[in-house]
Amino acid sequence: QVQLVESGGGLVQAGGSLRLSCAASRTTGRINKMGWYRQASGKQRDLVATISSDGATNYAHSVEGRFTISRDNAKNTSYLQMNSLKPEDTAVYYCNVNLYRTDLGRTYAYWGQGTQVTVSS
Repeated sequence: QVQLVESGGGLVQAGGSLRLSCAASRTTGRINKMGWYRQASGKQRDLVATISSDGATNYAHSVEGRFTISRDNAKNTSYLQMNSLKPEDTAVYYCNVNLYRTDLGRTYAYWGQGTQVTVSS
């Protein structure tokens, strides 16, 4: 059973920084795209950033220039460095991993449990 363990959320003042981590374990296969999504209270879950296996990145317009996604393939871990945080960044942040299961011959998406990020004004 694939497990994604997130860490690094918390409370920070506007203008501050946080770094989220997502470690994948019990993986049977090849991790392709990794990503971060967020869901504010009463709203849908939205894309924040993704990074492919070759390092290509994609960001939501609202976080471009402030957030940076990276990954450590040796550790099966992705990171989201969040700088210049704003109150509107407040949400539960979820990590996502697309894993090609060699035992099943197809790709599956897995989600972390979510970590709360709260930015006070």
